Amino acid sequence: MSGQNYYLLTALPGLGELGSDPPLTPRAMLEMLEPSPRAQQLASVIFLSDDLLLRQAVMSGEIPAAQVEPVVLSGEQVRDEASLPVFLSGEAETEGQGESGGAHLGVDRVWALYFEHAARLARGSEMLSDWVRYEVGLRNALAGARAKALGLDAARYLVAPQLGLGEEEYAAVLGEWSAAANPLAGLQVLDAARWNFIAEHSRHFTFSDDELVAYASWLVILHRWKRIAAAQQAQAQSPGQG
Repeated sequence: MSGQNYYLLTALPGLGELGSDPPLTPRAMLEMLEPSPRAQQLASVIFLSDDLLLRQAVMSGEIPAAQVEPVVLSGEQVRDEASLPVFLSGEAETEGQGESGGAHLGVDRVWALYFEHAARLARGSEMLSDWVRYEVGLRNALAGARAKALGLDAARYLVAPQLGLGEEEYAAVLGEWSAAANPLAGLQVLDAARWNFIAEHSRHFTFSDDELVAYASWLVILHRWKRIAAAQQAQAQSPGQG
């Protein structure tokens, strides 16, 4: 496997720094990983997280459905017009609610099911396991900070807390995030922390599947900022702006 990954890793284009233009799409990466089904499966889990973020943005009206190009989910699933995959549908919980029950599962429950699924698949992949722990912990640390600021019970807003790192692991990044001038600057703080975490856990030069998981994780972040830059440009060019 390491020999096969050597060729895959050398074939993949190099990634720039945070904020640079991504050199390929997630779909193109998955196609390149076809000779290595396990690596393709692990990368798909990472790309699914981005699909779920897009789905959440579409459902909340933040972005038009026409602008979304999911990688793992279908367009209908992102638009909440079709049930999610079984492992995300909460099928056991919605039994007896009819065929559409899973399609309208609460956002937090979908994320809990996703992280539980990712944690199961992460057995044998230290990088994916570390990524799950970090992402769950960061998500919950942010939810807790927001809840406390509003005088709410933070425990009600946590997702799969048993899978994540403790809140104390994020003290520095939360401090920087809370001091950010605006939400976009805050997201930059969070994604910089994510980027650095991946770099520290990427198992560089091991030529293992973990290196490919790290590459996929960085690629998701680059594409997120590419979408943000495109949205900002479109807004600046729209009538009445400037």
